[in-house]
Amino acid sequence: MKRRQILLGSLAVTALAVPLVGGLAGSAWAQSAEIFPDDRMLGAADAPLTIIEYSSLTCPHCAALHGDALPRIKETWIADGRARLVYRHYPLDGLALRAAAVANCIDGDRYFAFLDLLFQNQDRWARAEDPVQALGQMARLAGMSQGQFESCVGDEAEMDKILARAQHGSKTFGVESTPTMIVNGRKVEGARSFEEYDELFAKIAAES
Repeated sequence: MKRRQILLGSLAVTALAVPLVGGLAGSAWAQSAEIFPDDRMLGAADAPLTIIEYSSLTCPHCAALHGDALPRIKETWIADGRARLVYRHYPLDGLALRAAAVANCIDGDRYFAFLDLLFQNQDRWARAEDPVQALGQMARLAGMSQGQFESCVGDEAEMDKILARAQHGSKTFGVESTPTMIVNGRKVEGARSFEEYDELFAKIAAES
């Protein structure tokens, strides 16, 4: 438990960085762009653009991304086969970590629907008087039983795995804040408008 608190603290500290756009050399991207077997993905596996999103479920900027630009990215870049989206948790606090563990218990397309539910209702559960109980209510809306929720929200092994994957993002891509997207090796930080993402994606696709 103490080690987990230290890891959460280190992720939260790096999240104070100023948003920027950066990049990785082509060879570095080729070596680090591996998709893990348990990664959650939307879009065609052979899409020319790979967007890896690092977000924290309690992050207001991440909620803004999921409420504004991301639906349009899904409708355009992902739906027409130009991009695939890989979602990875980057929890900045203990509540986000537990919510991530609950989300990871949901399979298939319902996973992304549950993420949308949590981001759209972030104020209702993350800032509730009893946030874990409120998170459980969200889980039941997604079809999870109380017993399943209790098992998932307390899954220590899953939480350790989530933190390890977040550390991988920090070490491999230099993830320092949420939301961060890694787009074919380019690091794009902060929630932006759809128009900004659309222009950036087109530029990166042309350069790839």
